[in-house]
Amino acid sequence: MRSAAIFVLLGLGAFAVATGLVLQLYSYPALAKVSHDIDAVSVSQGDGITALVYAPDGDSVLPQIRHNLSLTATSHVEGDLSQPEIKQGGDITVWTRSTIVKEDTEGLTLSAEVRRMCVNRHTGESVAPCHGQYYETQQGKRMTAEGDKLLQPGLSFVFPFNTEQRDYLWYDTVLEKPRFIRFDGQETMKGLEVYRFVQIVPPTQVGQFAVPGNMIGRSEPSVDVAQYYEVTRTLWVEPTTGAVVSARDDARQELRTPEQGEGQGTAVFDGVLQLNDKSVTWNADTLKKNLPMLSMITTLPVVLWITGGVLVLIALLLLIFRRSRGWGVGTLVGVVLAVLIGSGVASGVTVAVTTMNNPDSKLDLRTPSSSSGTGGHVDYGVR
Repeated sequence: MRSAAIFVLLGLGAFAVATGLVLQLYSYPALAKVSHDIDAVSVSQGDGITALVYAPDGDSVLPQIRHNLSLTATSHVEGDLSQPEIKQGGDITVWTRSTIVKEDTEGLTLSAEVRRMCVNRHTGESVAPCHGQYYETQQGKRMTAEGDKLLQPGLSFVFPFNTEQRDYLWYDTVLEKPRFIRFDGQETMKGLEVYRFVQIVPPTQVGQFAVPGNMIGRSEPSVDVAQYYEVTRTLWVEPTTGAVVSARDDARQELRTPEQGEGQGTAVFDGVLQLNDKSVTWNADTLKKNLPMLSMITTLPVVLWITGGVLVLIALLLLIFRRSRGWGVGTLVGVVLAVLIGSGVASGVTVAVTTMNNPDSKLDLRTPSSSSGTGGHVDYGVR
């Protein structure tokens, strides 16, 4: 009976230790990944905004700078399963994001863009080579890149799993370059502990062209101007998953003539767009559903290792006490079998449960498509 108790303790200890190892080395890497088939819509809104709009004027359009506008920016992120980088259980996914900014009164489109990139599913960083990467901010003018060139380096959608309290590179779609976004503190949002990151882009020239003089209060038919852009971007990030819970852009763009300095130009955008409460609530509720499993995978191994270590230690002490009366071949065989059976059962059960909960296993890559079927198309409006 005492031998049987020792074997049971060894088997249970081996089961606990092995389960912890498989959870950390297999389950966490398999499940701590962003989804291949994401299909998410987020909406940002703002009031009292100054912006350049293109108003219908007979058979043409008339650019106008309007004030005190209410704007809505809608972003749709979807996975594109048709791309060659998509592999069952792979570490790279392909996401497309379409964004449209409209004013609320007449529904006029202020700006629109579509972007596709390959993303590391663990770190959230854009990666290359990426066969289908592109960005398009004007209809019919799509920018692409071949080989190992990255069109949109840095982070664009999410932060890494287990986000740290440090600086990251976040891609700015206006600059078309990544800039540092810095950790700025912690707070609670919708019942979640989140990290706050802030990215500050000082006034930076992003273009140079001619505009009608009346657009900037001049009498000349055409005036050469430089376009300047600045933004303070704030992102609230759930650190375990790296998901962005909320976002706010306080931006300004102005047109300056050569003799004008900072703040002296004509604003073509000046205002704040922030993720609305419905989008923030949806993000938070989705995370609350997914966090328990991920948290269990990260914390349970330590508990299992401590429990398993205690059980193994007790079994070893009993074996040492039993040694005074001699160890037979049956005892040694029993010890080996107990460890092998406990470890084997732990590995088999944990791998099976992980596979059952892995969303990749439910994907049908034989008939790949975009998750929503829209392909990232947007309405650029009249220009």
